[in-house]
Amino acid sequence: MAPSTAVAHKGPLACFASDPAASRGRRYPEPEAPTRTAFQRDRDRVIHSTAFRRLVYKTQVFLNHEGDLFRTRLTHSLEVAQLGRSIARSLRLNEDLVEAIALAHDLGHTPFGHAGQDALNSSLKSFSAGLVSEGGDGLGFEHNLQSLRVVDELEERYPAFDGLNLCFETREGILKHCSKANAQRLEQQEPGGVASRFLKGGSPSLEAQLCNLADEIAYNAHDIDDGVRSGLLAIEQLDEVELFRHYRQVAVDAHPSLMGRRLLFETIRLMLSDQVYDVIATTQSRITATGVDSPAAVRASPPLVAFSDGMRERSQTLKTFLFRNLYRHPQVMETTDRARRVVADLFERYMEAPHELPEAHGRRRLLARAVADYIAGMTDRFAIREHERLFGAVLFP
Repeated sequence: MAPSTAVAHKGPLACFASDPAASRGRRYPEPEAPTRTAFQRDRDRVIHSTAFRRLVYKTQVFLNHEGDLFRTRLTHSLEVAQLGRSIARSLRLNEDLVEAIALAHDLGHTPFGHAGQDALNSSLKSFSAGLVSEGGDGLGFEHNLQSLRVVDELEERYPAFDGLNLCFETREGILKHCSKANAQRLEQQEPGGVASRFLKGGSPSLEAQLCNLADEIAYNAHDIDDGVRSGLLAIEQLDEVELFRHYRQVAVDAHPSLMGRRLLFETIRLMLSDQVYDVIATTQSRITATGVDSPAAVRASPPLVAFSDGMRERSQTLKTFLFRNLYRHPQVMETTDRARRVVADLFERYMEAPHELPEAHGRRRLLARAVADYIAGMTDRFAIREHERLFGAVLFP
């Protein structure tokens, strides 16, 4: 049964929640919308963006052609948004901001998931000396930074500016990780902006913190489901993970005849619910203990949205299990090796033959960054088709 802390709150936002009326604003001033708050407007802009639609054909763990029911970056983002809104409602945080961040947080992911990101990062770094000599950044590829690039620069939807011109608070939440070198570069471009906390310390909004944790909760749960669906994981094998084993036993005790996929779904549902309740209770306790009473106080405090120590430990054990038994499964690794080859080959060919790029990309001053942006925006199947066109090799029959 859910603890009382999980009761859905209605009414005004908490004093420490992000208020759209007090937003730090957009990079390019715009009149306010008559029927939507600033954060609702951000959410709508993300949903209507080209990059968001591409997520439906971008890998989470399994490539799109490996099955119709495996998660994609799009369905993952929707699940993060759902979990985030549920927790935000109980904590009286701004649900619209949580949803905007959740839906945008993976816009910069490459095709083929982390395999594509690693290959693109490696390819970019191999050209770093040239990038620096041309006045570029030469800092490789980070998908969080690329998500920010998408909403700040790469989307082309408005006549007066590049990008989506989102609010500071949404952009801050999108940039959940950032290397020191990239943070320094962003700080030069936008003093006191979204990268400042990576250099000066402090925390982002509670809504941004919440999205970060909801992301983890979502992918741990759905990767169990996808792993079992793929045949690479067995329910019995998952019993070595205490977090899963406990909730499977709770499900069996309540429904002795339960088995198969219904047992799996009920186990995951129970696990998700208790993780949500744990985050709500732990975060409320931390907020009370620190006495934060404004978004500014939140930013000056250590992170407040968190699991309890016990749940954090059990969640980490599950992550370790999935890394060892699913993400590093020989079948997954064989696929990701081919995916890395696709991305690396495409990068090399476009650098050698810029005329193969669309005209708008090929005429940009920093070719390597233009190539990285083009590849990062590809879906899995477009990257595969493009590789076949340029190299004649069929790596994914």
